[in-house]
Amino acid sequence: MSDTTTDLKIRKEFNQWAEAGRGEEMEEHHLPIALPVLELMRIEPPDAILDLGCGSGWLCRRLARLAPQGRVVGADLSAEMVRRARASSAAYSNLNFLEGAADRIPCRAGAFSKLISVESAYYWPDPGASVRESFRVLASNGSAWILINYYRDNPHSHQWGSIVKVRTHLLSAEEWEALFRQAGFVSVGHRLIPDPTPAPEVYTGEWFRDAEQIRKFREMGAMLVYGIKPGSKPVAENRFPSC
Repeated sequence: MSDTTTDLKIRKEFNQWAEAGRGEEMEEHHLPIALPVLELMRIEPPDAILDLGCGSGWLCRRLARLAPQGRVVGADLSAEMVRRARASSAAYSNLNFLEGAADRIPCRAGAFSKLISVESAYYWPDPGASVRESFRVLASNGSAWILINYYRDNPHSHQWGSIVKVRTHLLSAEEWEALFRQAGFVSVGHRLIPDPTPAPEVYTGEWFRDAEQIRKFREMGAMLVYGIKPGSKPVAENRFPSC
């Protein structure tokens, strides 16, 4: 895989996150907003699913249990995240992991029936190119589901851009939907997924100003953008990706 300077910066940052154990922490932080998305996706046992920006693989393992006759692939730019994901997922025969950039997914066209990305898309160096790549690797009638906590419509997350050490893209729901339509997706839309996790009485972390801000952030919720790749042919059962 050919790396750009931006890719290398992102890889370095998230390798450090992985080494600090932050990949494993993401399940606790993101599961409350990911579970409603899994219900909306209507995952079937033979589905072939790509988790783009899979981190330590916590969501992939859940997806693999939901699609026991299919296959799940997790892709992440961070080699250390992928290494940890593989080490934690050896028991799953229908799950594997790849190093890969979101705008250069190392899988054939039409490989997947569904694609999900949780809390990764705003780090993509070129969001438009990455959405087009998502479209490419989906089969006809396949669906893409991108869940984002850092977006312009939620002012309670805007401060994150000055905290992380890599460039982020603060786009609105309208802008994300436009990228989907430009890539060729139809039935494009978005919805907010509130986080039911109670806010702490006192907050002392770096991501929010205080407990009141994190409460408002969770109350407004993450933004889910979705779309379908048009086509007249149904997705074949047991279609395994060739990556």
